[in-house]
Amino acid sequence: MRIPPNAIIPQAKLDQYLLIWRERDDKSKFLAQAGYGLETVEELELAIRRIIAENDAVEEGTDQYGRRYRVVGTLYGLNGVDLGVVTIWIERTDQGIFQFLTLYPHR
Repeated sequence: MRIPPNAIIPQAKLDQYLLIWRERDDKSKFLAQAGYGLETVEELELAIRRIIAENDAVEEGTDQYGRRYRVVGTLYGLNGVDLGVVTIWIERTDQGIFQFLTLYPHR
């Protein structure tokens, strides 16, 4: 199964979480390796959407908020450095919509 192309990727998840340095669980340094920063938020969103267009989702489980999925793929870098990533999505039970939750390096 594929995450639908109209899945929600909250702007705040990108520019207030993934691309901001955090003392704990920082992802901004990882994404910077591929040329992503606060000035390239739109490009990061497109790169994440490309991952769900090219790769199947695997169900990870269900909780009171909905069904969670994992999509593993390549985040193509703006500077030619590509990163293997795992993206996490939720299909919200109450709304029937898919929403991006996070990403992290694929090891």
